[in-house]
Amino acid sequence: MKKENKNILIVDDEPKILEVVSSFLENRGYCIFTAENGHQALKVFGQENIALVVLDLMMPGISGEEVCQTLRKQSRVPIIMLTAKADENNLLNGLGIGADDYITKPFSLKELHARIETVLRRSSDDLTPLTIKNSWNEGDLYIDFAKNIVKKGQKIVNLTPNELKILAALIKYPGKVFTRGELIETALGSNFDGYDRAVDSHIKNLRQKLEDDPKSPVYVLTIHGIGYKFGGE
Repeated sequence: MKKENKNILIVDDEPKILEVVSSFLENRGYCIFTAENGHQALKVFGQENIALVVLDLMMPGISGEEVCQTLRKQSRVPIIMLTAKADENNLLNGLGIGADDYITKPFSLKELHARIETVLRRSSDDLTPLTIKNSWNEGDLYIDFAKNIVKKGQKIVNLTPNELKILAALIKYPGKVFTRGELIETALGSNFDGYDRAVDSHIKNLRQKLEDDPKSPVYVLTIHGIGYKFGGE
């Protein structure tokens, strides 16, 4: 199975940093998006399927801290903070508002690449849902992830381990559209011995078990030409 390029968003108000970092990471197989301020960053994040954000702490207008806090309300996307502040209190504050890691300026491009690889690998193992919410559509769907209990209406639904992992991955990132390859990597692991189209079979089975009308799903949605997302409210 071919490994898909990861979309990374680089946010910094210094054009030279954006240029150098983008070129370096693109040469290592990543697909790079850039933003020079917080407004642009949030706009790009809302439009693209971003796998990781490298975020400058000190920016005019919306600060990196505010961007981080805003992203954390809607996504568990990994965030690496760039900061010129090396003192412990500022670094701890960055981690406290939801950043996964930080790197101080000036930094080595090789070190940044290593941090990105580490954070992406770590985040792919975390299938704890972003929200503490465990019921959707006025209680029609209920999930206890700690006990692996899924209920449709009041009836317990028996999901296979892979079906549950895929469902957890979709719920983990509200609004995120997953390609088949991303679902395999995030939910099933890079050691999954199967084909991209195997995801379609799991999706079909999930719909049979969770949807009132599998042909008009409300929970496991197809985004044509891209992949799948969770649609519960």
